[in-house]
Amino acid sequence: MSEFFKKSLDIHKYLRGKWGIKSKVPLQNREDLSVAYTPGVAAVSNHIAKDKNSSYLYTMKGNSVAIVSDGSAVLGLGDIGPEAALPVMEGKAILFKEFADIDGVPLVIDAESVEEIVTTVKTIAPTFGGINLEDIAAPKCFEIEEALQDIGIPVFHDDQHGTAIVLLAALINACKITGKDIKELKVVINGAGAAGTAIAKLLRCVGHDEAACIPVEDVLVCDSKGIISPDRDNLNHEKKKILAYTNRHNRNGDLRDAMRDADVFIGVSKGNLLNGDDIKLMNDDPIILAMANPIPEIMPDEAKAAGASVVGTGRSDFPNQVNNVLAFPGIFRGALEARATRITEAMKIAAAHALANAVNNLSADHVLPDPLNRNVAQKVAEAVREQAIKDNVQRPL
Repeated sequence: MSEFFKKSLDIHKYLRGKWGIKSKVPLQNREDLSVAYTPGVAAVSNHIAKDKNSSYLYTMKGNSVAIVSDGSAVLGLGDIGPEAALPVMEGKAILFKEFADIDGVPLVIDAESVEEIVTTVKTIAPTFGGINLEDIAAPKCFEIEEALQDIGIPVFHDDQHGTAIVLLAALINACKITGKDIKELKVVINGAGAAGTAIAKLLRCVGHDEAACIPVEDVLVCDSKGIISPDRDNLNHEKKKILAYTNRHNRNGDLRDAMRDADVFIGVSKGNLLNGDDIKLMNDDPIILAMANPIPEIMPDEAKAAGASVVGTGRSDFPNQVNNVLAFPGIFRGALEARATRITEAMKIAAAHALANAVNNLSADHVLPDPLNRNVAQKVAEAVREQAIKDNVQRPL
């Protein structure tokens, strides 16, 4: 990886970052200036003043998303601060543009409390058609997203829901390969942070209509101290909330105990936690989605040698990469096209099924589309836009 580190440092320094601003209109003469700025722009401002919704048609708002982070949980680097988070947010912006032609605007903010971040996002909301929360530590990320659901534009914490949506798509297709029934799955999730919690909620259909979302049989969530169970006295408030929809049989023990008779292992934690003997504790044809980066919880070859049927990771150099870029560009594209006021739970399910259906030539090594497939975002966008209309969250003009 040292070669990639050096190349990345060199190109970021040479270009002074990856993201910039480009005008859509010429400024070659006085007429251009009069149309783009004063006096012509006054007509546009007056029009919007009479109808705020028309800002979607006359300004950047209809095709722009703010990418907001406080730098408190950046990649696997931890709390490194807003300045250090900026290169990652710039990267997210160019992914928005490349895959969905959305103008993503990186915004890192020097704020620590939930209240400060919520206030900041509410204050800037009139500029944007959506807000992508990114790399904000748990548990405050849950509180921030929840507090911003009624600001009139979609607010989506990608570390939670983007990961969960792609994971669900992978699981839908993995069940087709293994012949397992999704509603009978016993799932182990190692990692109780933003991603692990969102995955558990989605797999158990928390907040979803079960006519559209089929819950798995059970989910055991593990943290560094083992299975999250009601018998533990060291759980914070967010982990206690997890018990409302997981561990239906009140199991206790460590990660190895959780693996016994499981169908699926999902890792959103750290590398090299499992070995082949742990995989052998699971039911036949287990599904392993080990997403710790850069080292997965177990390497694919070791998992397969121990009997795993389908194996995915977060890495691009192995099959079945669980990558958020498969989800967030299309989700926001669809939400913007519908001028949605929020992203509903049904829109997330629609995105997962569209993503699963976007796979051609389904196989054990191909349960997700290639992250570089430019057609995926549009398929996800169509499903999300249609669901937004069904859910009546679109803003009419």
